[in-house]
Amino acid sequence: MNVELRGRITRWRQADADRRAASAAANLDRQPAFPGRWVSAVSLIGGPVLIMAGTLLRSPFYYFVPYQLTAYTRHPALVTAAYVCFACGFVLLWPAIMTLAQRIAATHPLWGIWGGCLVIVGLFTRTFQFGTDHLAFHLTDTLGLRTMLTGIDGYYLAWRDTIWHPFRSMSGPAFFGWVVLAVGAYRSGALGLGRSIALGLMSALALGTLKGTEPQSFIAVGGLCVALVPLGVALLRGGPPPTRRAVIWVAVLICVHVLMTAYGPRG
Repeated sequence: MNVELRGRITRWRQADADRRAASAAANLDRQPAFPGRWVSAVSLIGGPVLIMAGTLLRSPFYYFVPYQLTAYTRHPALVTAAYVCFACGFVLLWPAIMTLAQRIAATHPLWGIWGGCLVIVGLFTRTFQFGTDHLAFHLTDTLGLRTMLTGIDGYYLAWRDTIWHPFRSMSGPAFFGWVVLAVGAYRSGALGLGRSIALGLMSALALGTLKGTEPQSFIAVGGLCVALVPLGVALLRGGPPPTRRAVIWVAVLICVHVLMTAYGPRG
């Protein structure tokens, strides 16, 4: 029995090694045509790190809605920074998902297409929810905590009774898309078993207005970091550094953005 079990484990390891080798061969010298190696690498590293930063910043406060609004009234800068990091992390994540989906599609096209599309649709759904968070915080400044607690209760009741809404119907991909992408990453050899499981753990991350850090949030976001950050580091190391012209243009665009933000029209 032990000999048979060892044989099965050996065959499973060999099959996993073969998948990884096939994926590496299919993606050899194949840099992301869009959005490019540097954008993809920054996304693979920065997206998970920002989401983890937001998770940590709001972890001192109980995750349920009333406690999130109460925390905002007492620590507005900290809570705002937490939600901004969380939202920016998910917005920044789309090139990372596109890059991973392209690596999967090199050997398993359907898994790459479906996994990538489902997760990106889920990212849009979470961005919609972050918009309601932002509005709720600013209305709390204007209307007061008690009024907003009543208003958020009414919003949740109305959302529950909504028969159809595009972002309500797309809540499923926000959860199950990660599982599809993780299975595709493993079957294609784009990620090993451990990192594929870590990626699938993102399906445990709560979705909804004013949902703070829950115990499983650290597991989900930690798995995302384990799955994607090493791939981003590998992309950075897998090619030449940016040219001086590219660095100059990036610096110019950043300066223009800062100036437009500081002195542009408001209202």
